[in-house]
Amino acid sequence: MNPLGPKFPNVFEHETDKGKSLFTKSLLPGTKHFEEFIQKEGEQEFRFWDPFKSKLAAAIVKRLAQCGIKEGDKVLYLGASHGYTPSFMSDVVGKKGFVFCLDSSPRVVRDLFFVTELRENMAPILADANQPQSYQHLVCRVDIVYQDVAQKNQVEIFLKNMDAYLKGGGFGILAVKARSIDVTKNPKVLFKEVMMQLEERQLLVVDHRLLDPFEKDHALFVVKKR
Repeated sequence: MNPLGPKFPNVFEHETDKGKSLFTKSLLPGTKHFEEFIQKEGEQEFRFWDPFKSKLAAAIVKRLAQCGIKEGDKVLYLGASHGYTPSFMSDVVGKKGFVFCLDSSPRVVRDLFFVTELRENMAPILADANQPQSYQHLVCRVDIVYQDVAQKNQVEIFLKNMDAYLKGGGFGILAVKARSIDVTKNPKVLFKEVMMQLEERQLLVVDHRLLDPFEKDHALFVVKKR
């Protein structure tokens, strides 16, 4: 396993029969959440992180410069769904970190619960990300706000949660679904508009990546709160 370096803690690259693949060092050896492939090296286990199932993994495979996540960070994850990417983020932040996993669908939060039940550094929250005040009694100030929400006003939702929960100097990671915002607009034009919206709020855009071929008409932005 080849570590990706300090900007991607507990994330590794490994040569497989399909070429170079992304892995995280498992926080829970002996546990499979999603029937993922496990690579064993001695007593350590590494989980295959599929870029076709995770937008953050896709961005890293496409040579994202950094995501701002460190071991020990607290993360607010908006749009956690069944918990696939949040479980890998749990590996990344480690035992001293924590991931607040929020979704508005009771059906997927039920699945998410079974993942978080095994991982002490994760907690499920059933709530609407468009109303950040509704879960202020459950979430503390965080180092990272990560959002993967398919809503027309997804940028507005992201900014509201950044204002409500992100510490000064913290990072935000926004997965943008162009067709959810405006199905008639060229995605590349829309991504430029998103960039302008973020910069207008005095956020430093650290990096961004188009996610093709893993996710069509998607981009991922990493921003830093000044």
